[in-house]
Amino acid sequence: MPNLFASAAVRRIGAAFLLSLMALGLAGCGVNTIPTEEERAKAAWSEVLNQYQRRSDLIPNLVETVKGYAQQEKDVLTQVTQARANATSIKVDADTITDPAKFQQFQSAQGQLSSALGRLIAVAEAYPDLKSNQNFLALQAQIEGTENRIAVARRDYIEAVRVYNTELRTFPGALWAMTLYRANKPMETFTVSEEQMKVPQVKFN
Repeated sequence: MPNLFASAAVRRIGAAFLLSLMALGLAGCGVNTIPTEEERAKAAWSEVLNQYQRRSDLIPNLVETVKGYAQQEKDVLTQVTQARANATSIKVDADTITDPAKFQQFQSAQGQLSSALGRLIAVAEAYPDLKSNQNFLALQAQIEGTENRIAVARRDYIEAVRVYNTELRTFPGALWAMTLYRANKPMETFTVSEEQMKVPQVKFN
């Protein structure tokens, strides 16, 4: 009888050891890499959204400041206001980064807002009083800093998505994508040209 108990105990220990080896083997084969890289890409996307939101929050004050010195620039002021309204009206949710149509809509709206904002800031060149206004200068500096942060956030997101998408398509990640992570989809990334991605020059002499 003692031998039976001993044999059972040995089998249990052996099974536990085998399970531990299997767990280590799975970890070594990268079974956790896909969710890890997915979370990293999602975090990078959140930072992109945070920076775009920060820019959006600055625009109303900038529009009002310019309006106080250059009311005749109604077309430019209207374009910025409409572009901001279009950008903020787009619903961004968890599906946006895996839905090509939604992502393209978001990217297009932000691109239009960037263009309109660049035109608005350029207006100051024709109005010396506006160009030297302290409130305008403070807003201009904040906009410039935000544009830089947007560029950095986009760069980090693009790299995180590259790593995640590559993991889904290459071995052994592709094996896990076909078995444990079948619901995971490749993420969308920004497709604008290098020229378009350059931060607008908004410094004044």
